[in-house]
Amino acid sequence: MKKRIGLILLALIAALVAVTVWLGLREDNVPASGASGPELVARGAYLARAGDCQACHTARGGIPFAGGRAIRTPFGTIHAPNITPDKETGIGSWSADDFWNALHNGKGKDGKLLYPAFPYPNYTRVSRADADAMHAYFMSLPPVRQQNKEPELRFPFNQRGLLVAWRALYFRPGVYAENAQQNTEWNRGAYLVQGLGHCSACHTQRNVFGATREKQDLGGAMIPMLDWYAASLTGESEAGLGNWEVQHLVDLMKTGVSPRGVVSGPMSEVVRESLQHLNDPDLRAMAVYLKSLPKAGTGPGAEPPELTADNQRVLKQGAALYEKHCVECHKANGAGEPPHIPPLAGNHALMLDSPVNPIRAVMHGGYPPSTEGNPRPFGMPPFGNVLSDDEAAAVVSFVRNNWGNRGAMVSGQQVNRYRTVQLD
Repeated sequence: MKKRIGLILLALIAALVAVTVWLGLREDNVPASGASGPELVARGAYLARAGDCQACHTARGGIPFAGGRAIRTPFGTIHAPNITPDKETGIGSWSADDFWNALHNGKGKDGKLLYPAFPYPNYTRVSRADADAMHAYFMSLPPVRQQNKEPELRFPFNQRGLLVAWRALYFRPGVYAENAQQNTEWNRGAYLVQGLGHCSACHTQRNVFGATREKQDLGGAMIPMLDWYAASLTGESEAGLGNWEVQHLVDLMKTGVSPRGVVSGPMSEVVRESLQHLNDPDLRAMAVYLKSLPKAGTGPGAEPPELTADNQRVLKQGAALYEKHCVECHKANGAGEPPHIPPLAGNHALMLDSPVNPIRAVMHGGYPPSTEGNPRPFGMPPFGNVLSDDEAAAVVSFVRNNWGNRGAMVSGQQVNRYRTVQLD
């Protein structure tokens, strides 16, 4: 049986290699820009921030960019590599062409196909000039000797040759092409969101092979393995941005808080390590682009829950617990105290089909990042040591169904799943 499966896999690989050749998928070998100097290095540093490179390529408590952070995926664990200019363990021997080939074509210096945990399906949109600037920046860093770790993937995903098939199906190299129907600001925002920002990596649903679903681009998705829901960034669907003011969205990306909401979970790290360091014109461009996107995703909310005796009992219990633990900050009318204490009334993020985010906030607290614009953020304390699973479920059910909010009831079993969390 195993032999038969192996033969089928080999046949599939051979067929897809043929398809790849037939489709004419090729490497785009754009000439190097030839630029150099301190200004190029400074620009590269800015772009590396925009790409949030340090977040993945730095282990917890480790040396920046020396690699080692474990990236958990549904297929196993991939360890981010060392990208300091150490010639033996880092990228010190990489030319600007080699670096471009990794970003744009998803291939390492030795031609090895890279796993798409490195988001080259997004980075392929980066211009050659920007890739060269990033290369110059990384070459300016102190070299760190730290060996890389091999991926720990289960069969058959540990067979790197299968990436030929994956790329044939889901990857097309191509630098961002400006939309002539849109202005310069919109195009700049699209370039950053689609490329270096790689927003779709978290905010777009993936199929069983780990590829993002293009038709649901930025429509909201559960982040694999992290068990946080990345809300829709489109239109009015879900917690979409259609009725947000541009400045409120800029504030959220710059400081982590805004009158409409605050960031928490994985997005806190993105704001702290990446977005807060971008200049205001780039943040505004991203906001303008995101607000222009059409609706995607399934939209928030469900029908109001049936007012059965059990549901009425749970909502009454939730109201009492809210009065005891929550009303001082979030107020009886759910208005909160923006921008530091977000409103609950009319908050679409509470009404998503998946209640995971409010459950985690109740159980483990909610903490915006400390940023230059908000250095001492207010935080919501954890209540996991105070509330039972059923009590936490009652509170979340109450806030999902009060002040005009509508969402499915939450069970103690759902809460229990997130009582213990795994970091990284």
